[in-house]
Amino acid sequence: MQPSASTVRKVITGASIGNAVEWFDFAIYGFLATFIAANFFPSGNETAALLNTFAIFAAAFFTRPLGGFVFGPLGDRIGRQRVLAIVILLMSAATLGIGLLPTYEAIGVAAPLLLLILRCLQGFSAGGEYGGGAVYLAEYSSDERRGMIVTFMVWSGVLGFLLGSVTVTVLQTLLPAEAMDSYGWRIPFLLAGPLGIVGLYIRLRLDDTPAFAELSQTHTVAESPLREAARTARLPILQVIGMMIIFNVGYYMVFTYLPTYFIKTLHFSKTAAFASITLASLVALVLILPLAALSDRVGRRPLLIAGALGFAVFAYPLFLLLNSGSLAAAITAHCALAVIEAVFVSTAVAAGVELFTTRVRYSGFSIGYNIAVAGFGGTTPYVVTWLTGSTGNNLAPAFYVTAAALVSLATVLTMRETAARPLKSGVEAPAAVG
Repeated sequence: MQPSASTVRKVITGASIGNAVEWFDFAIYGFLATFIAANFFPSGNETAALLNTFAIFAAAFFTRPLGGFVFGPLGDRIGRQRVLAIVILLMSAATLGIGLLPTYEAIGVAAPLLLLILRCLQGFSAGGEYGGGAVYLAEYSSDERRGMIVTFMVWSGVLGFLLGSVTVTVLQTLLPAEAMDSYGWRIPFLLAGPLGIVGLYIRLRLDDTPAFAELSQTHTVAESPLREAARTARLPILQVIGMMIIFNVGYYMVFTYLPTYFIKTLHFSKTAAFASITLASLVALVLILPLAALSDRVGRRPLLIAGALGFAVFAYPLFLLLNSGSLAAAITAHCALAVIEAVFVSTAVAAGVELFTTRVRYSGFSIGYNIAVAGFGGTTPYVVTWLTGSTGNNLAPAFYVTAAALVSLATVLTMRETAARPLKSGVEAPAAVG
């Protein structure tokens, strides 16, 4: 029996709000990097302090696979809803902790050490959030609307990033520079407390999914989901990793790297960079859900192939446009890259979770997705910055995007179509090519 429309709306709200809160928490660190560098590392070398700050930013991505390996199997053993409540509590507590941390001036080297620990805890909890939320939504969806419903995870993640950017920009506009340096940077982190409580309250009021409840009632929950996933779902895990390469390279290129590229490489103002990332985010927010609904009608593979091909074919011309010297042209190129990213991400998460059986769905998708994020998400800004600097070629990021797109395209071509088909409930053979 399908859940009622009101139940599905409550489920979407719980998963989406919690995910938006998590990604707001996760994003504001990057937007406040210069203030964190000034407060948590010795003064005298601003570049070294900023590099240390970004190193701690990257550390969170390398703890995400660990979170996936812990929370994925846990979600397959004790249920999706319980784990989703745990991860939002961990993320919010870690983010609140960053807002309350004493500075380097107050406690010395303990300050950056504690910052690293809290940032790694953020990454650890994020490793259980995305896969868990996607699986939760998939198992509450009808076969005919699963693409659109699961993609609320992607949509709410972009929304969280945008809200983080807007919050930091508003604070920088309203507060004097001295106030922002001394206490203003803490405000977004402190917001994690009440936001996390709201998200936790909503998630605690949710029931577990009908698919997991059936496993529990029939005593067929996997005793060792990680071992079972490794034995029965190796191909789907590898397919998720390959598919999610351009998902993450494109996502972190469009939403985290390009604002810096606007300022450091193209020499536009911070205001121009903010305007561009805001417009690009809004374009993605408008397109993602309709495109996801389209995938429910025409299939996942056509949109995945179109998105990967779009990056492979248009990354170089759009980076040429970014470097044309015109702000209007650069913003247009940024928004065009956001359109291509929206095409791919609108269906990738649904396609990924549909590859696995219920017994190992949380484990399999979380492991594959978080390995891809660690390898190709948080590292993207660093890699393309290094490529640009070492080659002296402002178009170097386009080649990285193109290569990532081709790998993901090759992966998508090995995946079978899963749209409008029932989720697999038992232990079955991995997806076949076709």
